[in-house]
Formats: sequence, C-alpha cells, structure tokens
Amino acid sequence: MIALIEPTASGLGFRIVRVRVSGNRRKRLQIMAERVSDGEMGIDDCSRLSRALSPVFDLEDPIPGGEYDLEVSSPGIDRPLIRIEDFERFIGHEAKIETAAMIDNRRRWKGVITAVSGDAFTLVGDHGEATLQVSALSDARLVLTDKLIAEDLKRAKAAEAAVDENTDEGKTP
Repeated sequence: MIALIEPTASGLGFRIVRVRVSGNRRKRLQIMAERVSDGEMGIDDCSRLSRALSPVFDLEDPIPGGEYDLEVSSPGIDRPLIRIEDFERFIGHEAKIETAAMIDNRRRWKGVITAVSGDAFTLVGDHGEATLQVSALSDARLVLTDKLIAEDLKRAKAAEAAVDENTDEGKTP
C-alpha cells in the first residue's frame, strides 16, 4: 500500500508516516503524512494530498472489492514513532512503546528516548534503561508532555515568523 502512495506523496513534498486500514463493513484508509521540509501537515496539505491520491486510487483500487473512506491527516503532536529517524528527531522526549513479543518479561515500556544507534534506541524510565530494536515494536508514540507542547509551539512560532518575513520581503515600502 505504501508503495502505491509514496511516489505521489514524495512528489508533493510529503513523507508518509503511517498507513492503516480499519473497519469491518465500511473500511477506512487512514494516511498520516507530514511535509518533508518541516514535519508539519495543515488542512490545505491534507486536501492537496487527498486530491492527488484520488486518481491513483481510481486506477489501483487500494481496498479490493469494497468501498472505503479516505482519511488524510497529520500525525499530531503525540504522533506515532515509526522509523528510526522519528526516534532520532525526538531524543529527550517521553514515549510509550509496545513490543510485538516479550522482552525482559514485558511488552509495554514508557520512558525518555535518550539515544539512537543503528536500528535501536535507548529508553530510560521507571524500569531502568532498555535498548529496543525498532523492528521489534508493535506500537510506539510520543507522550503528550509540557516539554513536547512547548517545543511544538516554539517551532510553530518560528515557522509563522519565517512566513511573515518572506511575505514582507515581496512588499515595497
């Protein structure tokens, strides 16, 4: 499914974060994406990606034999962590992790991402320190914390200032 979506998304400057199909009778195809340039994904971006993918899906039916609803969205502030790059980007932030199989007699982990090496990341929490392989995960997402919110607000203000600066450059005094 990602192979069907990714060329169109990357051509528009988006990175696919996650693709998920859910629902029993009426399927929902959920695509989470973000701009490669800054990790953002606004409403206009969602619309643009959705419109670009519609003809692709008309040619290649992504949900064989059934109707489905397409949902294109931002990964959100408490986003899923999918690739090793996600863990690198969010070093210093708290995450909730679930592994596909038991590791050290547990499947659920919560702690701060402190390091990344190869395909593994280190998480420090109440359980102590654990190094886990991204390939061993069934689910991973950021925990909504004051620090995460503050950094997101700071990044949004910087992006807004850059847009204002670029807009002002085109005006004559």
